[in-house]
Amino acid sequence: MVSSTDILNANILIVDDQEANVQLLEQMLREAGYRNLTSTTDPYEVCTLHRKNRNDLILLDLQMPGMDGFQVMEGLKENAADDYLPVLVITAQPDHKLRALQAGAKDFISKPFDLVEAKTRIHNMLEVRLLYKKLEHYSKVLEQTVQERTAELRESEARYRSLTELASDWYWEQDENMNFTRVSGPVLEMLGIQVDAPAGEPGGGQAAGWNEAERKLLQAKIAARQPFLDFAFSRVNADGSQQTFRVSGEPMFNQSSRFIGYRGVGVKLTAKK
Repeated sequence: MVSSTDILNANILIVDDQEANVQLLEQMLREAGYRNLTSTTDPYEVCTLHRKNRNDLILLDLQMPGMDGFQVMEGLKENAADDYLPVLVITAQPDHKLRALQAGAKDFISKPFDLVEAKTRIHNMLEVRLLYKKLEHYSKVLEQTVQERTAELRESEARYRSLTELASDWYWEQDENMNFTRVSGPVLEMLGIQVDAPAGEPGGGQAAGWNEAERKLLQAKIAARQPFLDFAFSRVNADGSQQTFRVSGEPMFNQSSRFIGYRGVGVKLTAKK
């Protein structure tokens, strides 16, 4: 929420070619407690003053010689830092009100001034403007926080993979079709797995010699999308030696809880004749 202090500390710019009108508005606002007031009787100064002060509200007279309020609003839109034009127009012409709103003004005050109405409209517009700025700031902070958290997660994942590679002989990932998509370590030498060829195709899958009972048990765990820890399975190598492995894995799911594959680590144990 926006506090009364925030509203009274808002930057307000008063633009009117009549000095008497400027003084009247300044007196009214200072008596209401507003602290940061700037004024000008020269419409050509408005854009420069707004760039300098980033005003939260511009009280803009529409009928001014040389450059009217509509031209001032066009200049403000060309130089705006955001798409919000904080203009409250002042006019004695009823037919100018709709045109001003269509040109981008957020509200209007009629001449001659009704001081209670003018203070109410100014207060309400400042409240909306400051809420808009808070929302904009929150969006930027949220975006930055998301970027920072994403970077932290990537760094954490990189550390995890580095540690798993140090603590195991290989790290592996498979997609939902159980094709290997990422492997680190001497998998070809140890398991005969062809990483870049899908299982079932020439060069894919695993080499012969595996203990079929163990393999079926592991495949059943994978088919059931179950995690497994230090699962032991073995194969007989071409030289007659028996090689044992321990593998741990977990299923992966996306944010929609859809299965997208497996990942895990493996360790080669000592071969026995």
